[in-house]
Amino acid sequence: MAAAVVLVACLLPWYTFVGDLPRLPFGAFDGSGILAFIAALATLALVALPYAAGDSPARADRGLAYALLAGLAVLGILLWPLGFIDQPAGLLPNRALGFWLAVLGTVGLIAAARDISRERPLRRR
Repeated sequence: MAAAVVLVACLLPWYTFVGDLPRLPFGAFDGSGILAFIAALATLALVALPYAAGDSPARADRGLAYALLAGLAVLGILLWPLGFIDQPAGLLPNRALGFWLAVLGTVGLIAAARDISRERPLRRR
């Protein structure tokens, strides 16, 4: 569910410049936010992997893979505001709804990766 939240957040504005110029919105694809988008897509693909693999269990469907993808999303989220450090007002929640929604989705990805890493792997009979 968290990956779907990040995907939706990537379609919303992540920064809106308000000043002398007309409102100029920036999206996830205008910077490092694309890393969060890629991580969310890959997470959804990883969730679907066991269904595609059939009876044979897939080794990639483990906590480490989810943790690496969550880390990629965190990297994209943390690097995004660095480009707008001189005008932080555009990152307020009422101007950057997509960014803050992506932050919440990324926290969800981290929590899901933690939960998945604590699960016991299925054993083959």
